Amino acid sequence: MASNEIRSWQSKILMRVVHVYFAATRGMTMGVRAACFDPSGRVFLVRHSYVPGWHMPGGGIERRETSHDALVKELREEGNLRIIGEPQLFQVYLNTSASRRDHVVFYRADVEQTAPRKPDAEIVESGFFALDALPEGTTEATKRRLRELSGEEPAAHYW
Repeated sequence: MASNEIRSWQSKILMRVVHVYFAATRGMTMGVRAACFDPSGRVFLVRHSYVPGWHMPGGGIERRETSHDALVKELREEGNLRIIGEPQLFQVYLNTSASRRDHVVFYRADVEQTAPRKPDAEIVESGFFALDALPEGTTEATKRRLRELSGEEPAAHYW
């Protein structure tokens, strides 16, 4: 088995253990995600090693961390992104695909990338994409959020 396959397999197991731990130790989990746009209007997406599809960047909110602080941290870690101005809170969703207690605080943000994001064990690909040329495998939830942001659909309550 190739070392990349082993790392991917280990990463998937680790993420499952982390999710089970959080579900058992916390009454509710909360995370942040953002639709991040560059000055050309392209959206930044990531492809993780442990879950299929292209997603908007984000992650969990830790204890004693604000959603804004978590957003700044996750965008930096997942894309070398720096927020320009203030991110706009769009909606808070219940994410039943993760657990019955998971919520996602969703923002819209204008960003600049401080350096290209190199692939690693968590993020295997990332990049900016035109809204009419999203990569194959973009998740339905990601597409729905973008339609909600554009006003094509009303904001849902479930991720």
